[in-house]
Amino acid sequence: MQLKGKTAIITGASRGIGRTIALSFAKEGANVIINYSNSEKAAVNVAREAMEYGIKSYAIKADVSNFYEVQKLVERVLNEFGSIDILVNNAGITKDNLLIRMSEEDFAKVLDINLKGTFNFTKAVSKIMIKQRKGKIINIASVVGIIGNAGQSNYAAAKAGVIGFTKSIAKELASRDINVNALAPGFIDTDMTSVLGDKIKAELINAIPMKKPGKAEDVANAAVFLASEHSNYITGQVINIDGGMVM
Repeated sequence: MQLKGKTAIITGASRGIGRTIALSFAKEGANVIINYSNSEKAAVNVAREAMEYGIKSYAIKADVSNFYEVQKLVERVLNEFGSIDILVNNAGITKDNLLIRMSEEDFAKVLDINLKGTFNFTKAVSKIMIKQRKGKIINIASVVGIIGNAGQSNYAAAKAGVIGFTKSIAKELASRDINVNALAPGFIDTDMTSVLGDKIKAELINAIPMKKPGKAEDVANAAVFLASEHSNYITGQVINIDGGMVM
């Protein structure tokens, strides 16, 4: 098992990509903390499923945009396990609209969760990893943060910010053997994309050279690699998981 004995925090892990990453980590032997904001029942179910692999798992509520709540979660995990080895900043929301119709509140909320949330957890966990002189931080970005998308200026800005943040923090923490990388999924078949109409889905798939959407497992497999010892000499990178959508 690639992650045996490690302790990982996965934000926004009650469903979708976060859930799949958490279960993949558990399968590889890591203790997993399932962070959630609203979906308590779903988060508890993920933790129960993760424990079937013989590891420890807790569902802990915290608003990623609130540094006080984030700090409390991190302190609780450290007291319980003695170390924090892996952080996956996955929590994210969308509030899509054209710029002329987008409210200031919707723009700010998306940045608060997707970008500020990444800052909050990274800041809280990095202090611990610096003392440990080791750690893996994986930020879930998006190809939208690279190429943009009409109707998603807030989401694109947040994910582009995550990419820039990843590269900057990778440079700050590299001397302490802390790896900081980002994954940029493309069109992944999840709850978030299931609400799209058939016509939009067909157009998206047609734009992908591999002519099919990705699966949450595709992202999780890359996350396992970045969390493992196999990626020890990789930092500051953005890995697109998009079937060739962005080349």
